[in-house]
This record gives sequence, structure tokens and C-alpha cells, in this order.
Amino acid sequence: MEYTTLGDTGIEVSRICLGCMSFGDPEWRDWVLEEEAGKALVDRAVELGINFFDTANMYSRGESERILGDALSEYDRREMVVATKGFFQMREDDPNSGGLSRKAIEQELQASLDRLGMDTIDLYQPHRWDYDTPIETTLRTLDDAVRRGQLRHIGASSMWVHQFAEALHTSDRLGLERFETMQNHYNLLYREEERDMLPYTRKQNVGVMPWSPLARGFLTRPHEEQDATARGQSETEADRHPYLANGGREVNERVEELAEEKDLKMAQIALAWLFTKDAVDAPIVGTTSVEHLEDAVEALDVSLSASEMAYLEEPYQPVEVSGHR
Repeated sequence: MEYTTLGDTGIEVSRICLGCMSFGDPEWRDWVLEEEAGKALVDRAVELGINFFDTANMYSRGESERILGDALSEYDRREMVVATKGFFQMREDDPNSGGLSRKAIEQELQASLDRLGMDTIDLYQPHRWDYDTPIETTLRTLDDAVRRGQLRHIGASSMWVHQFAEALHTSDRLGLERFETMQNHYNLLYREEERDMLPYTRKQNVGVMPWSPLARGFLTRPHEEQDATARGQSETEADRHPYLANGGREVNERVEELAEEKDLKMAQIALAWLFTKDAVDAPIVGTTSVEHLEDAVEALDVSLSASEMAYLEEPYQPVEVSGHR
């Protein structure tokens, strides 16, 4: 396993972060793993040297956090780096169970701590931008949580770069804890973050941990085989991420071609491409398979030449921004 420093946090994390959205209750999403299988993935991840885990309170309505916490309780907690997120409404009859108000953050953060079985969360991230709460309120609340010892660091997830810049400026102006990481949507088939966000995170030395590094499976097999039902998504969900539009099919074909030439899997080529990006610290790899997790770790040893990188990137054209609210 390779390790890197996560932005300005000083924390050393594995170059792969295990995404835990797949842990929980199949009633929430039919592709979700039940507890025993989720724990098996965590066990194998630790064996492979992964020390970085990302979840969210909304994943299986808290079950992902509980399963991750239980799985990590078998290990030395000091050796693990745990990130979680909050924003989306947790209970239909309680509008204050979502958003980034002081009330929502304080009550849902405590619920996350309880489910994880932890006194302190290493990295806490607003899952999305809250248009109904001033960013100053959100940041003051998160700053208080750091000072209480409930959080060590705070980060952000998918938002417009002007919003992220406003948040950092607000923290600097008021002397509050800063967002030190960005969890954004970035992969070979979705590169809109290269225009503004990634140059800005590099300038600010913000750690980057992209979600959906394999484009929800569109980078794991030939596009002819893609089927929304087989991916466990509705067509509506798939349509929100136009991965095969505007050159996407040709990118997919070139990934397949390179994988065949190098006797690798397509997913390994796609991850190797991300690992070469200086702006990226640790992609969040979510999986339901130990084998696929092992493949991801092996991708750290894959080298791509400058010409191969250019070949993979050349067909890409702008697509509609997705992931932001």
C-alpha cells in the first residue's frame, strides 16, 4: 500500500479510501451488502493496508456507519482514519434531521458518533451545500464541534468552486476551522472539476478524495454491456450522470483497449489514471466484492506513460455538471 498526506491535515492516509456506501440494508438499495459481507470487506481492506474509510449518515439510514464502526472496533482505532458526512434528511417526519443548521449538525453528528462507536471523528464533511443556512452558521457549528473534541478535521463535498471559496474565506475572516478536504465527482468520464475546483484545491493545499472514480461502473466494462438495471440504478439515476455522452463511449473503448494490451482490468486502468493526478490524494473506491477491492489495490502498481494518459483523455468533451445541488 502507498500512503500520502491528506491535504494540510498532516494525516497519513492510504492512497485508496474504502467507500462504505455499499454497507447496510438491501432494502435501502438492492445492491447493498448486509453486515457480515460488509465486515469482510473491511477486514480485507485492513489486511491490504487501507487505513482510510468514508461513509455518511444517509447510507442505509445510518446502518453503514454502524457496520463500519463495529468492524473497526476489532482493530486499534488509533490506526484508522474515519470520515463521514451529514446533510441529507434522515427522517421523513423531521425536517431538522437534514441540512446544515446548528440544530441539524449537532443532533446528527452525535447520532453518527453513537453509531460509529467513536468519541471523535477524524473527518466530517457536509454532504452538499445548504442554500437555506448561512455558511457562517455551519462553519461556527463545525468549529465548535472541533473544539469540543467531537471532530478532528472538516471537509466539504460536491459544490461549486465559488461556494467552496466563500467557505474558506469565511473561515479565514472569522478565525474558524477551515475545510481541509474536498470530496468531489471526478473520473475519466467526468472531468468538469479540472476547470476550476482542482486548480483551486491545489492552490489552497486542500486534500482531494474523489467519489465515483469508476463512474458507477461505466469504466469497468465495455459500454456495449452497460445496463442501468444491472447496475442497480433506475434509468433516472443513470441519466443524471451522462458518462457516455460527448466522447465518453470512445474513452470507454480506449480504456478497454489499454486494459487488453496490458493484461489488466478496465477498472485498473481507470484508477491508475487517477493515481497519476497530482491533485488527487485518495479516490473513494466503493465495492461489493473483495476481488474488486484487491484489483483496486493492484492498480497502484500500474504505470501509464504520458502518451497513454493523453490517449485516454483526448476524446473527452464537456458534459453537464452533475453531483452539485
